[in-house]
Amino acid sequence: MVTTRAFATGWSFTQIGGGQGTKEGEWLPVTDFPTTVHVELLRIKRIPDPFVGMNEWEVQWVGESDWAFKNTFMITDSDLAAKHVDLVFEGLDTFASVTLNGQVILNAENQFVSYRVSTKEYLKLGTNDLMITFTNAFREGRQLEKAYGKFHLWNGDSSRLHVRRAQYNYGWDWGPVLMTVGPWKPISLQTYDVRITDVDIRCKVSEALDVDVTVDLELSGSVLGSVCVILIDPCGKVVRSQDALTLRFGSAHTEFHLVREEAKLWYPVHYGQQPLYTIQVEVKDAHGHLLDSRHEKTGFRRVRVVEEVLVDQPGKTFLFEINNIRIFCAGSNWIPADSFLTTVDPRRYRAWLRLLVEGNQIMTRVWGGGVYEADVFYDTCDELGIPHEVLVWQDFMFSCGQYPAYNSFLKLVETEAEQNVKRLRNHPSIVIFAGNNEDYQLAESLNIVDYSDEDSDYRNTLFPARYIYERTLPSIVTRLCDVHYHRGSPYSAPGMPTTDPTFGDLHQWNVWHGSQLSWRNWDVLSGRFISEFGMQGYPNVRTVDYWLNGHRDERFPQSRLNNQHNKADGFERRLELYLVENFRHGYVYYTQIMQAEALATAYRLWRRNWRGKGREYTAGALVWQMNDCWPSTSWAIVDYFLRPKPAFFAIARELGQFTVGMIRKEKKTYTDELSAVSFIIETILEVWGTNSTLMEKKAQLEVTLFELDSTWTDKFSMDVVLAPNSSTELFLGQLPGQPTRTKLSEVPRMIIASARLLDESGSVLARLSNWPEPYKFIHFPTIKDLGLSVKIGSDGESIELSSEKPVKGIVLDVEGEDVKWSDQAIDLVPGDPQIVKAVGLRGRDVKVRFLGDGSA
Repeated sequence: MVTTRAFATGWSFTQIGGGQGTKEGEWLPVTDFPTTVHVELLRIKRIPDPFVGMNEWEVQWVGESDWAFKNTFMITDSDLAAKHVDLVFEGLDTFASVTLNGQVILNAENQFVSYRVSTKEYLKLGTNDLMITFTNAFREGRQLEKAYGKFHLWNGDSSRLHVRRAQYNYGWDWGPVLMTVGPWKPISLQTYDVRITDVDIRCKVSEALDVDVTVDLELSGSVLGSVCVILIDPCGKVVRSQDALTLRFGSAHTEFHLVREEAKLWYPVHYGQQPLYTIQVEVKDAHGHLLDSRHEKTGFRRVRVVEEVLVDQPGKTFLFEINNIRIFCAGSNWIPADSFLTTVDPRRYRAWLRLLVEGNQIMTRVWGGGVYEADVFYDTCDELGIPHEVLVWQDFMFSCGQYPAYNSFLKLVETEAEQNVKRLRNHPSIVIFAGNNEDYQLAESLNIVDYSDEDSDYRNTLFPARYIYERTLPSIVTRLCDVHYHRGSPYSAPGMPTTDPTFGDLHQWNVWHGSQLSWRNWDVLSGRFISEFGMQGYPNVRTVDYWLNGHRDERFPQSRLNNQHNKADGFERRLELYLVENFRHGYVYYTQIMQAEALATAYRLWRRNWRGKGREYTAGALVWQMNDCWPSTSWAIVDYFLRPKPAFFAIARELGQFTVGMIRKEKKTYTDELSAVSFIIETILEVWGTNSTLMEKKAQLEVTLFELDSTWTDKFSMDVVLAPNSSTELFLGQLPGQPTRTKLSEVPRMIIASARLLDESGSVLARLSNWPEPYKFIHFPTIKDLGLSVKIGSDGESIELSSEKPVKGIVLDVEGEDVKWSDQAIDLVPGDPQIVKAVGLRGRDVKVRFLGDGSA
């Protein structure tokens, strides 16, 4: 029988040679385990909080020092009676030498892998001493760089390219330089005679939705005995079993078949249930004694990445099909939730993933500059009965670099890929592995990639990592699982540059980065699948005050402390560009509304491109980014403290099951082709709806028009049918009330169009207001003329908003402790009051911000 003893207590640590962390020879007790050095020093107040003020630069010495952790444990006669006694290190960050009773048993050099060491020969009865010495990863990386060469990259120090550890710790354009070090995952002692080393479960779901399950078992050695394999459904019922499989040379194989009627299929949120089956494996010796057992959870689903020719546009689709249902995959990019990952407990992971689902997101992309996430992350994405179930796009951990491919590096990568594919492959939520983040883009920028060459070895070219992305990783993924492999993100197709929008996935950064175009151009900046795009926005002011730490004299946008907490190059120029183009602005609130408007517009326009089978011109959009790893101003739509920004709510509305979209365009027609002054300008209104359900939906479209500076209104309505799983065009015509203009000096009327989709009972399925842009040209009514009403409900936990004039961009807040709001960045029009849930309000007065409120 396999026994496992976790080493969770009794640890102490020291700074080797002494220094700012400890005196020489001083060993400090570890407060929690697993852990890293910054976390321990912070808990005992030997370093300042690096998330506050300029303190990031006060703790750089931690990551550039050497540290040791030690533990003493007891070994008994029963431990030594086992044939094998192993120490298992699930994760060491990063370069570590491990000694047991003074003997070196392991030299580790990859944060992303686990290590198992046979230790019986080094153990003794009674007390045993375990020591882990961590050397400075930054120095190790620089030495590797000297030996193997300096390569190009975006973000961080170039030495990171040689080191297999979390790349974001070297600093990114949203994160600090905090080089963690320590035993960041559990350590345990295992005793056994024989153990299960691998359970390879393959669940193939046919087009008819029958299920074939194969289970392949590998043991650590040959043994006379048998294997029992049981398939248990989500209710705990045994549905298939093999009771006495014969072991052959330490392996066994079995298969199960379930017809469609008896198989419970796994679906992402909003499309069905998330039933998880359990594969229970037991290995017994010839006398029937249990040697080892394993319980693996999995789900049955048919996943295809569909790349098909489109009906009437060039290129091919890039879409995800689950159980024969084509799904518009809207969601966000996930970065590590903290610079110090050992502080992210299961409760915090679940809170983050609950926010994903509350935001109507259906996919998250685990970005390639962080880590292969903790098991609880993927378990939560799989779970039945809890609103967390999202699809996972999983990058391999390479990002924004010209990575090497020398032999020792390749061996590290192979082990890393094999271990993590095996660990992750049974999660039904994982639907794609991608080789890297933006490494092909970097190669294109350096002009070092030859896309006409699909056959070379690549290791001796200027883009050596192509060997990893096109040889090593696909062979490992194909051998070990059935998950789709994609060479990188972005990646279009073999022979095509990553900027080709008609194939594969696209990172659309021509808003903010690149050519810095207006967000109103998202419709022409589309692609088959937009896996990155974004806009910065300030976090909740409480988060700003956290990093200011009482320094009221720094509470202005251009202060040194605020600058410290935005890591993006040129952020001030870019923020000001988009603010000045669109608003007569203050700052924190206006950046939040700017982010909300920009991102909601993107989702609205790209979701319109999901037009039914053969016309899936855009099949998904993942905003950069969902979260932050520290308190900062960034592209995140939820800040480090899990406080959603207004953009989170604006996106959630655009990702509802039913939405209504509008856009106004000016059409200029020359009446005399030989004259530049003879023309007419018409304002065209386009209205469409979306329906992500699998049934058509009958509804009424109601469009109401308001002039902002008069009492003029107009209204029209029509019965419509929203096609299933598609967008539907509803109206195209001149904007009612807007005269045709013949001179550029003629100022258009300030007409706001409000559209609602109503179901057969009159309930609102979706609403949207369309305002003239840019907003800086609007002369907003005085506050007293708005007739804005904010009524707190009798429960003290809800608010009714109404107005007599249209109001744009309402953001609610209170003094003191924050409130969990159900909506923000709200547009309000007369005759359409809205209720906002406010958990934690407790009847307190509500502060209201909106465009034109006269405040900064």
